Amino acid sequence: MPDSIPRAARLSDAQRNAVQALLRVAPIIDRLGERFTQAGQEIALVGGSVRDALLDRLGPDLDFTTSARPDEIEKLVSGWADAVWDMGRDFGTIGCRKGDWTLEITTYRADAYQPNSRKPEVAYGESLEGDLLRRDFTVNAMALALPERRFVDPYSGLDDLAAAMIRTPGAPAVSFSDDPLRMLRAARFAAQLGFRVDPLVEDAMRAMADRIDIVSAERVRDELAKLLCVPAPRAGLELMVETGLAERVLPEVPALKLERDEHHRHKDVYEHSLIVLEQAIDLEDRLPDGGPDLAVRLAALLHDIGKPRTRRFLPDGSVTFHHHDVVGAKMTRKRMQALRFSKDEIAAVTTLVDLHLRFHGYGSGEWTDSAVRRYVRDAGDQLDRLHVLTRADCTTRNRRKAERLRRTYDDLEARVARLAEEEELATMRPDLDGNQIMGILGLDPGPEVGQAYRYLLELRIEHGPLGAEQAREELLRWWEERDDRGSPGRS
Repeated sequence: MPDSIPRAARLSDAQRNAVQALLRVAPIIDRLGERFTQAGQEIALVGGSVRDALLDRLGPDLDFTTSARPDEIEKLVSGWADAVWDMGRDFGTIGCRKGDWTLEITTYRADAYQPNSRKPEVAYGESLEGDLLRRDFTVNAMALALPERRFVDPYSGLDDLAAAMIRTPGAPAVSFSDDPLRMLRAARFAAQLGFRVDPLVEDAMRAMADRIDIVSAERVRDELAKLLCVPAPRAGLELMVETGLAERVLPEVPALKLERDEHHRHKDVYEHSLIVLEQAIDLEDRLPDGGPDLAVRLAALLHDIGKPRTRRFLPDGSVTFHHHDVVGAKMTRKRMQALRFSKDEIAAVTTLVDLHLRFHGYGSGEWTDSAVRRYVRDAGDQLDRLHVLTRADCTTRNRRKAERLRRTYDDLEARVARLAEEEELATMRPDLDGNQIMGILGLDPGPEVGQAYRYLLELRIEHGPLGAEQAREELLRWWEERDDRGSPGRS
C-alpha cells in the first residue's frame, strides 16, 4: 500500500478528487511506462505534473524522469510518439508529442553549481529518490512511478501541499548553493500557488541573496518574467525585496521604498508601483491579445524608478520629480539590457515608461487634434499598452478625482478612435512618399529627402491629411524658403 494514502486522507475532498486528473493521462503514462520497463529502464511522472494533478490543474505538458540516458530515451519514444525533438539533449532531456500531450523526459539528475561557475554542471543520477532530493521544493519532489502508478513522496511534499507551504527537500542552504536560481523560484511559486514560504527557506534566501550573482543573466531574466506573468505576482516581488534578492536582481524596485509619492497618498512610491502593477493586470483584458502581458507588467512595475534620482525638495516642503519619466526610461533600458531582454522587449517597455506621464497634459480635453496625433505617433505600436498603463497609474483614493480621470481618458481614447477612423492614424505617413519628393524637387537619394519627408510628416500631424496637391505646394514653399535661408539648393 503506498505510504501516501494516510496523508492524502488529510487533504480536502476537492484535492483528493483531483488525483483523478491523473486518470486522464493513464493511457499515455501506462504505455510509456511499459515501453521503458520492458527495456529495463525506470520512468516516473514527476514534479510539477504531479503537483498540478493534485491541485486539479493538470495541463497538457507532462514531465518525466528516467534511468535511461538521452540516446536510449530517443530510441524508446521514436516510432511511438508523433514527433520527437532533442534541443535539451545536453541537459539530459528528450521532448516528444503524443496526441494532445507534450512530454519532456529527463535522465535522473544530480547536477549542481561549482563555486565560481555561472551555469550548473550536468551530472546524471542513479535513482528516483536521488533525483527527487535535488529538486527545488518538496511540492515538486513527488512522483508517480510507472507503470504500476506507485506514488513516491520521500520528502512529505503532499503534507506541504496540504499546508500550502514552500519547503526544500533538504537543507535550504544546500539546495540554494546547488542552484541559487531556486531562491527566485521560491518567490515565483509563493505568488503562483499562493503558498507561504517556510521560515527556514526565507532565512536562507536572506542569508544567501548575494549567491544569485553567479547565475547567468538569461536564467534570472526568464525566472523574473515567469514571476511577473503569474496571475498575482505581488507576493513574490515583496518576498524578493524583503530577502534582499531584488537588490541583486532589480535594485531599482527596492530603492523606491525610500521615496514618498508626491501626493503623499501612499506609503511610498514602492507601494504605489505595486498597486499600479495590480491595476494594470486587472486592465489587461483591454489589450487585443489579453494577458498576461510582460511588457505592460514590467512598465507598471518600473514606471516610477526615475523618482529617486530626480527628487527635489522645495522651500515650501513639497517634493518634485521633474523628468522622472525620461530618467526612468533610461534606467529601464539599462536594467533590461543587463538582464538580456530582447531589443523589441526593451523598446516596448522603455517607450511606455517614457510616455506614462504624457496624458497628464491633456487636462480636461484641451489637446488639439494635432496633439492627439502626436500622442498616437509617439506611442506607435505600444498605444494599447499605453492606454492600460496610464489608466492603471491612477491610484488616488479620492473617488471623485479617480472618476474624473477615468472619464477624461475615455474622452481621449474616443478622440483617438475617431481620428484613427478618419485619418488612418495607425499608419500615419506624409501625403507624399520619398520617390514623389525626389521627383518634385529633382533630388537624388540623400539627407535632404529625409528632411523633406520629416517636414511633410510634421504638417500631417499638425493639420491632418492635406492631399497630394496641397502637400506638393507646401513642399515647394518649404524648399524655396530653405534656399532663401542659404541652404544648399537642388542637386
